[in-house]
Amino acid sequence: MNKPPVSISLSSYGADLVRQRGQGSFIELLAAAGATHIEWREELLTTEAPAQLAQATQAEGLQSVYSSPMELWLAGQSKPNPELVSALQRAQVFGAKWLKVSLGYFTDNSDLQTLARMLIASPLQLLVENDQTLQGGRIEPFQRFFDEVERHSLTIKMTFDIGNWHWQDQSAASAARLLGRYVGYVHCKAVTRRADGKLVAIPPAASDQQQWEHLLRHMAQGVLRAAEYPLQGDDLLQLTTEHVAALAQLGQSQRDSAHV
Repeated sequence: MNKPPVSISLSSYGADLVRQRGQGSFIELLAAAGATHIEWREELLTTEAPAQLAQATQAEGLQSVYSSPMELWLAGQSKPNPELVSALQRAQVFGAKWLKVSLGYFTDNSDLQTLARMLIASPLQLLVENDQTLQGGRIEPFQRFFDEVERHSLTIKMTFDIGNWHWQDQSAASAARLLGRYVGYVHCKAVTRRADGKLVAIPPAASDQQQWEHLLRHMAQGVLRAAEYPLQGDDLLQLTTEHVAALAQLGQSQRDSAHV
């Protein structure tokens, strides 16, 4: 039985290391660790040559997700962020099949017909993520957005970031129940509050993985999932291999029971 696809967000290795080594240096590592996808991080790019990365990624049998920090909807604007067109073009040069952005300031006045026209010119799948902001990190705007996406028959999917719901005190379980059918990509992230009160991402404990298992039941079987938490240690290959295997296992018990 095929295992679900697993991606690694390169931010997991720490901004300093990734900028120092360059994102292309992780391609062979991810392939050797059993990952199926690599998530390029626009905010961590330095001197990378996109076409070379696309070629090297393809040679290793990896598929690419391109993550941009841009917001799809800007405050006070009904038209989508004009930067979307160039972001789609950049992602395509990287060989990506998916572009991940944040929701931003979606309102009832947001113009999805213009969004549809911007997307029709690109072969990429748009993924819209819940981030940590007030405007883009709550359940209700996503419900309204995907209602409109369905009404306009757009092929947009959601990136469901499990950990980010904490920043706006939202329930990940409620979010999964209400939004799970729209999800095309899952960012797995455990979160803790430091002594200074700041929320930070951490590697998962067994209890986190159990929670993720429950959340994935509301989503398509075999949905693409990614590590987006610290992967830092002396042996990055062994560490990455272990986490890829653990993430691939999520949802398998549900799948196996369906085949009994």
